[in-house]
Amino acid sequence: DRLGVDVIEAGLPVSSPGDFRSVEAVALAVENATVCGLTRAIKNDIEVAAQALKKARRPRIHTGIGASDIHIKYKFNSSRDEILARGVEAVKYARQFVEDVEFYAEDAGRADLEFLARLTEAVIAAGATVVNLPDTTGYVLPHQMYDRIDYLMNHVPNVDKAILSMHNH
Repeated sequence: DRLGVDVIEAGLPVSSPGDFRSVEAVALAVENATVCGLTRAIKNDIEVAAQALKKARRPRIHTGIGASDIHIKYKFNSSRDEILARGVEAVKYARQFVEDVEFYAEDAGRADLEFLARLTEAVIAAGATVVNLPDTTGYVLPHQMYDRIDYLMNHVPNVDKAILSMHNH
């Protein structure tokens, strides 16, 4: 906070009592930075993060779900439409607790671009203030991530309503 860091992602509060206490302690100590709690797109995760962030001056919930066909099929045993619905529901639910909600599209580096654009548009419409594009497996090269961002900037009509961020390996 004293160094001027703008966002501190303090942990995954639902993962353990220790992580919960750590996020809660950071939320209490930080005066200027946004304090963020990570969650999966699961109501209980979101509720626990909201509780840990209760005393933060600038709380943010960072929630999300897999976006690549590999994750959709093998990690979630799901469909694109179901993943999109779950992402929207998670963002809307998190917005009941905080105004600042970041959504991560896990494995965005391998996600189908048209689906990634639909998902990005939908979660922004649901209230996401930041959309994070993690290259979860380190699949893409820098110029390929640039191309993904460029595609979203030109194919997501409401992209100007949120910040796009990246998580690269």
